[in-house]
Amino acid sequence: MTTIDEVQYVTHTDDHILLELGFGLDLVGDEWHGSAPVAPELFAPGTRSVRTSILAIWADTVAGYTVMDRFAPRVPVTLDLDVQVFAPPRESETINVAARLVKAGRSVGVVEVEFTGSGGDRIGFAVTSFMAAPNPALVMAPDLADLKTRPRRSPGRRLSRPLAERARCEILAPGVATLPRAEDAINASNTINGGLLALTAEEAALSLTPGETLASLGIRYLRPARVGPVVATALVRDGLGRVEVRDTGADNRLAVLATTRTFGRAR
Repeated sequence: MTTIDEVQYVTHTDDHILLELGFGLDLVGDEWHGSAPVAPELFAPGTRSVRTSILAIWADTVAGYTVMDRFAPRVPVTLDLDVQVFAPPRESETINVAARLVKAGRSVGVVEVEFTGSGGDRIGFAVTSFMAAPNPALVMAPDLADLKTRPRRSPGRRLSRPLAERARCEILAPGVATLPRAEDAINASNTINGGLLALTAEEAALSLTPGETLASLGIRYLRPARVGPVVATALVRDGLGRVEVRDTGADNRLAVLATTRTFGRAR
């Protein structure tokens, strides 16, 4: 049993890295929708295409809001996230995101997310699943537990440098990327943000295929990355990649297993 003294309320910091992506959220009927302007700081290295990991971050955000009231007051955590992109998203001035709850189970919620461009053209889609944080003491602050009381969110500050640089994600060697744990990079469970783990996996894979972008990014969250730094190690063959992300500060435990696929240089 959890006593009131043991309850740990979770809020979000005002200087979080993800607030600099320009992503705004609105509650439209019973659905959460989001949008963000396209900027060079969002591009994959050496391209004019928005990173697929950024689409993953936006999908995770809007889907998390979609399931939040289902698990309240417990904090929802992401189990897996798959992003599929039809073509490198490089022409649109804005990317729009809409989430739809497709399963509202007692223990797991599943959300489908669609990405569209400025003219309404479909860019891609994502499917993600959530569960309540296993620690019953980890709960949302009382004023955040009910979405109906939550004010609409407006876009945050803009990145002044590329996302990987801002997140302190570095390439250690071809196929190997690292990301430290920082206060502006943690999630509602006080662990390294899952979207930034996706960024690290993407960086590791793209370092082996410079100038390309990801058509597909699948993330399986196996355990929280609590300590850091995390290290992502990628193996890529014919555009298909397998990436392990390990928490080196926690006995090098495997935190994420990811799969990636590039569009190829022809695209």
